[in-house]
Amino acid sequence: MSRYRATGPEGSAEPGSDGRVLANKMGITDQRELDEAETQLLRMLYEEVFANLEPDQPLDVPLIKHWHRRWLGNLYDWAGQERQVNLQKDGFMFAAASQVPYLLKELDEKWLKTRTPCCDMARDEAILAIAEIHVELILIHPFREGNGRIARLLADAMAYQAGIGPMDYSDWDTNKAEYIAAIHAGLDGDYQPMVERVSRAAGI
Repeated sequence: MSRYRATGPEGSAEPGSDGRVLANKMGITDQRELDEAETQLLRMLYEEVFANLEPDQPLDVPLIKHWHRRWLGNLYDWAGQERQVNLQKDGFMFAAASQVPYLLKELDEKWLKTRTPCCDMARDEAILAIAEIHVELILIHPFREGNGRIARLLADAMAYQAGIGPMDYSDWDTNKAEYIAAIHAGLDGDYQPMVERVSRAAGI
């Protein structure tokens, strides 16, 4: 049903989907159809974000929640809300749900307020900021679904403000094991592997 293992209300399935599709407002019972709906809505969100994003606009947790709600609010009741369930993927446990509020506050104060906007940063400094914040946000995994895509949107916004240009994530998708290893390295405060991934995505 889900990309993650989860229990509770946020893990409920859409009736008629044989337990394979997350409960959603549109009554979609086919996973491919639901994926397509998410993709189309994400495209619309990107258009909205980059039509309004200012180069010197600070980026913060309330804005990230707003993006998530704008993206998935037509599909899920919990869009834009901090998850209430624990999540694991491929044997890796993300931050406990009870810790998400504290970790998001830390993300805001320690990282977003000091690393954004990237408009006045040198290129290498901006690449490091994008890598650090991407790792920290992924490790928190604040939402029930869509964390990776929201984290990429945030990276794209930071890159735009830094004047780096569009990011190409094909390397991340092709070399997924390296990307995951870069995320795990961040658990020990080692962001260099993600710096390398971000540099490739930025064409540097």
